[in-house]
Amino acid sequence: MKLILLVALAAVALLLWRASRRPDHFRIERSALIPAPAAQLHALVEDLHRWIDWSPWEGRDPALKRQYDGPPKGVGAHYAWQGNRQVGQGAMTIVASEPARRVELKLDFLVPFEAHNIAEFTFEPVEGGTRVVWVMHGPSNFASKLMGMVFNMDRVIGRDFESGLQRLREAAALQSA
Repeated sequence: MKLILLVALAAVALLLWRASRRPDHFRIERSALIPAPAAQLHALVEDLHRWIDWSPWEGRDPALKRQYDGPPKGVGAHYAWQGNRQVGQGAMTIVASEPARRVELKLDFLVPFEAHNIAEFTFEPVEGGTRVVWVMHGPSNFASKLMGMVFNMDRVIGRDFESGLQRLREAAALQSA
């Protein structure tokens, strides 16, 4: 019995040690070529009221509570949400915006876990449309490092980003039609 307990303690200690050695910061990035002008895509991202048209998290909670503050779009625009387990609770604020080039947001997640990150969208005109790059980065505290031992957050959040970029493509197409 003592041997089993010692092996279990050693396994837990090894897991905690390995988690502590993970990077102190994370970065998740996805991109897509969208056949639309950069200015049109920038406008869909810079206006937080328009996220309902393309955000991958919209529709996951029909009773989602939304609150908008500040200017209707651009720097200072603020959006807070509170929803079910799938969308949680948090807020985002646009902290930088360069027309047809870039939007940067400060993200504050409160539920199901607290995290403070940065999201960035860049828009690069290319042949056939615009290359849109969606990045989220921030610090990795010990709890997120430990969670990363079990869940591949790049894969989980990356899928949401891929879905959101596809929905952004569809929203731009509908807007152009």
